[in-house]
Amino acid sequence: MIVTINCFRKVWLLDFEYHQPPGERPTVLCMVAKEWRSGETLRLWADQLSSLSAPPFETGHNSLFVAYFASAEMNCFLSLKWPMPYYLLDLFVEFRNMTNGNKTIAGNGVLGALYHFGLDGLEVVEKDEMRQLAIRGEAYTESEKTALLDYCESDVRALEKLLPRMLPSIDFPRTLLRGRYMKSVAFMETTGIPIDVPLFNTLRSRWKSVKDRLIRDVDSEYGVFNGTRFVANRFENFLRRHEIPWPRLKSGRFALNDDTFRSLSKVHPILSPLRELRHSLGTMRLFDFPVGKDCRTRCLLSPFQSITGRNQPSNTKFPFGTSVWTRGLIKPTPGFSLVYIDWSQQEFGIAAALSNDPAMIEAYLSGDPYLALAKQSGSVPPDATKESHPAQRELFKQAILAVQYGMGDRSLSERLGKPLHVGRELLHHHRQTYSRFWKWSEAVVNHGLLDFPLRTVFGWTLNPHPNPNVRSLANFPVQANGAEMLRIACILATERGIRICAPIHDAVLIEAPTDRIEAVAAEMQNVMREASRIVLVGLELRSDIKFIHFPDRYMDERGVTMWKKVMKLIGETVENP
Repeated sequence: MIVTINCFRKVWLLDFEYHQPPGERPTVLCMVAKEWRSGETLRLWADQLSSLSAPPFETGHNSLFVAYFASAEMNCFLSLKWPMPYYLLDLFVEFRNMTNGNKTIAGNGVLGALYHFGLDGLEVVEKDEMRQLAIRGEAYTESEKTALLDYCESDVRALEKLLPRMLPSIDFPRTLLRGRYMKSVAFMETTGIPIDVPLFNTLRSRWKSVKDRLIRDVDSEYGVFNGTRFVANRFENFLRRHEIPWPRLKSGRFALNDDTFRSLSKVHPILSPLRELRHSLGTMRLFDFPVGKDCRTRCLLSPFQSITGRNQPSNTKFPFGTSVWTRGLIKPTPGFSLVYIDWSQQEFGIAAALSNDPAMIEAYLSGDPYLALAKQSGSVPPDATKESHPAQRELFKQAILAVQYGMGDRSLSERLGKPLHVGRELLHHHRQTYSRFWKWSEAVVNHGLLDFPLRTVFGWTLNPHPNPNVRSLANFPVQANGAEMLRIACILATERGIRICAPIHDAVLIEAPTDRIEAVAAEMQNVMREASRIVLVGLELRSDIKFIHFPDRYMDERGVTMWKKVMKLIGETVENP
């Protein structure tokens, strides 16, 4: 059966206004809902809404609900303890999909969408006084209630204008899938991430004192700071002493951006504490996690905001966006455990499946694609192991990662600290061994260069750009289908009652009572296998798992050294303030 809007008996246009202090769940202030065909309109204030045990409209299979950035509305459903609508159409997500890769007239908000379609947006121009009125969250006068309801209704009228203009471009089976994801986003934002609040407050209050001591402590191994200032010449001397090659800009200066530090730290672990220190110092609001009264941090996950359709939460408000050592603040609550589950070599597996390269698929299924490529290229014997040929495996690991990052032979050689011919030979092995993958990748790039849109298996679209970035075109299918895979996993998990605290690029952090955590973790791994099988038409990706039981805390191994230094210095500030 072909799904269209005519399949639904009722089409409800929906908007809420709510009050939400940082880190807390929303407190609903009012709701306006309008049935698209009949014009029936509901205007309800908080006390009326809270008195309802169920929504004042049917939410089952016969109804479609339309909103703009619908995860906010779904958060309100959860706050009211209402069952969520079965079908959801988010015009924000569809507008992002229609314009992804192109500049919009006035952004991606509802006003930007109205202007894009040549519609009058004056009545929905954001009124600062209305926003401040909602933020205030105190008792409201009758006139203030009316003003907020009118403001809420103006957004519903905007939906009424947008829907008929956008309908011809909306792919209903796929848009309803994206609507399901926005519902799962609401569940994840409501759940939040448990934080060690006493330590969080201590660290935040003493960070200035700790920061100065931390620079001295870390820099004792490097000698690259003058006070709090990073000195490039001193860093160059350090690199020369340790024979670490470093890429330079066209100007001849070192490339000192965080991406370069992160990439080189993976090859040269000695750099990791320095990279963590620089990243921490460069983050003006390092400890800006919004923490609620229930000791959980919650922030907007910003779904579909990136070009590839991935979530794009604030790097200062989302614990998995800040320096890796700060993730030690994540701690399960008594009686509960956390599990971090990530797909193993996800990007390699996606590329293998999408390109249908048999050698690449074989390498993924071997369990160690890095060593598999070394064997397939004849660079190590067939019986080689990770233990017997660690150096060769590392070289081919870096070659595979270089391809995934879009690096050339020169960049790869610099990263490895090897002559140019080494990087060239490694990439030659990759091209020769995975020739079908390379033909597919080049076809993808050519498709984009010819101004044809690129699409994922579920229709997330990258529209042609007048001057496209070739690397972005090449990376889009793998990254964007990886985002599809995560969305499918989150949908299936939340619909099956698994509590996801956070989605993280190619991973999830889940929570369950300790006596049930192993069973829940096993079910989540099943879900992730199922999601990969759906997106990759049969290929199942493996996943790695890490348990965190109370009173332990989450810890990223890349940040262990820095965490220990910071905790030691906090102890010293107590003894010697």
